[in-house]
Amino acid sequence: MAKQEQVDVLLAGGTVVTMDAAGTIIRDGAVAIRAGAIVAVGTAAELSKRYKATSVEDCTGQAIVPGLINGHAHIPMSLLRGIVADQQLDVWLFGYMFPVESRFVNADFVYHGSRLSCAEMIKGGTTSFVDMYFFEEEVARAADESGMRAICGQTVMKLPTPDAPNYDVGLERSRKFIEQWHTHERVIPAIAPHAPYTCNSDIYRTSAALAREYGVPLVTHLSETAREVQEAQELVGKSPIAYVADLDAFADKGIAAHCVHIDKNDMALLKQHNAGAVPCPTSNLKLASGVAKYSEMLKAGVNVGIGTDGPASNDDQDLWMEVHLAAILPKGVTGDPTVVTAKQAFMMATSMGARAVHLDHLVGSLEAGKRADIVIVDLGGLHITPAPSYRYNPDSIYNHLVYSARSGDVRHVMVDGKYLLRDRALLTLDEDEVRRNAIAIADQINQFLSEREVNLLDKILAVGGVKQQEIFEVQVKARLDNAAAVEQMLQSSGVTVTKASERTQYDSYFMFDDPQRGRVRYREDLRSDPGSRLEPKYNLTLTMPPTRGELPNAVVISRARYTAPADRSRRFYREYFAPDHVVEIEKQRRRWRILYGGEDFAVNLDTIATGPAQGVYLEIKSRSWSARDAEEKAALIGEMLALCGISEEHLLKQEYVDLAVSQ
Repeated sequence: MAKQEQVDVLLAGGTVVTMDAAGTIIRDGAVAIRAGAIVAVGTAAELSKRYKATSVEDCTGQAIVPGLINGHAHIPMSLLRGIVADQQLDVWLFGYMFPVESRFVNADFVYHGSRLSCAEMIKGGTTSFVDMYFFEEEVARAADESGMRAICGQTVMKLPTPDAPNYDVGLERSRKFIEQWHTHERVIPAIAPHAPYTCNSDIYRTSAALAREYGVPLVTHLSETAREVQEAQELVGKSPIAYVADLDAFADKGIAAHCVHIDKNDMALLKQHNAGAVPCPTSNLKLASGVAKYSEMLKAGVNVGIGTDGPASNDDQDLWMEVHLAAILPKGVTGDPTVVTAKQAFMMATSMGARAVHLDHLVGSLEAGKRADIVIVDLGGLHITPAPSYRYNPDSIYNHLVYSARSGDVRHVMVDGKYLLRDRALLTLDEDEVRRNAIAIADQINQFLSEREVNLLDKILAVGGVKQQEIFEVQVKARLDNAAAVEQMLQSSGVTVTKASERTQYDSYFMFDDPQRGRVRYREDLRSDPGSRLEPKYNLTLTMPPTRGELPNAVVISRARYTAPADRSRRFYREYFAPDHVVEIEKQRRRWRILYGGEDFAVNLDTIATGPAQGVYLEIKSRSWSARDAEEKAALIGEMLALCGISEEHLLKQEYVDLAVSQ
């Protein structure tokens, strides 16, 4: 009898799903492991004769499969799980994620969020993940301590981020991170320009050069939503994938997350540059981004992986659910039950997924020479029974794994031949400690959001660029029968016109049942006078409830006003502020800045063509600084009204939006 070779572990008696190129499946199979690597794969009888193991794991009634690969995640965001739902991507991202992250994300947040995610992923059979976040050295530290394999992408954006005030600092931070971690056995550093809509060409070019210099991956978001693709076409005349490809920014190990809205040209570019495409089925559905073209990408020869995305948009990191969706979604979309098979879906989380994230030389299949990243799945659960009994089809095991198995069926997990999970118990992380730290941070975030949701100023501050003004002004409004009288007044000898303009203003007022919250106005202002700007100007104005004082012919108003540039769509702000009512007012405005009686006034001639406030109005207003000054200006306003022939019964004490609501 030949002398037996010594190995560390022999997994024996289970169904070995190798995921090798031939699709080898071994019933009553075994895997021999030594020094963290797979030594041999074969039948239990064969390997038991050849190898003497320090530890033998009886896997009868179980499947022995490659460790699952989460191709795209933001694992620290497990601490943001459940903070907001049922929002479109831009509202979710710019209205909630970025503001919360800017306030709470620091090294401690990232470390504890990463530990929570690593614990969850290990218990669900995920052994490798690709991350993209801030303070990525803390993600790497958590991955190292947990024993997982990881690609950790340091995020770079043109916007300020929690760990970098500008992208130059972000790029330098990425370089230092890569230098510190690029020799680690299991943790691979990467650079992660966030997306074309949050980066510029300089960021992508520099990121690609850095990735090539150290031979590390480049991770980025591409073509996640139809709106993103449309805006890219409008701005640069090409798709996000074509834009990145033309910058030669896929480097040599590109990983493109999402890739939901892509065409054949995009697929050809991904294949040409050997860039992996990693859709995230649950997140793409929850954010209404769409369903990726899995079948078309597979036919085009693209290496397709699969990811969970961040727990804030998923809300878990259960890769079994993602595999399940990758198999059934294309069937529902196309009406073809054969379009993506269970085997192909499982490949996205194992062998093909490894190619998509450029780890296939190490993991993704159970073959001699590869690292022993292995998961043992219990096939005895009631929700699987009696499926494993049906063996007439050699590939039936894929059906059982994809359509029946769940993350709770994972019994053992090992990376580099070391157990991270044994009999469903975590060995590298203290589950209770992980949970306590997560809840402590979540309590702080909850208090912030609870206060912000009822405070419109806080919500505007969260999206940035706010300027505060305390307005104390004297104003009068009058409904006109004859607008010509206003122009005659402006031509009188006592009036000096210092500036004139014409414009169309589209105002959307976001109103709330509680008037003490104030109201938000979203304005599109389009100048039409000669020499004026061609592009509309957009702004937000929050006005708090005013204090009013009555004077002859005028009203004195004191109120707080906060303004900010509106760099998102009207739809975004409506969903973000969630008003109880919306009032729309469109008006043509002719504006004059004048001097009268030595004082500065604004004279507006407004025409509202539709709605309850329809009509022609005169508005005269001036900033004031004292009660005496207000009285003097009110008297001057009375003189101008007389010049226009406007009597007291034409005067109004309301704003246009109030007229629209009250009528």
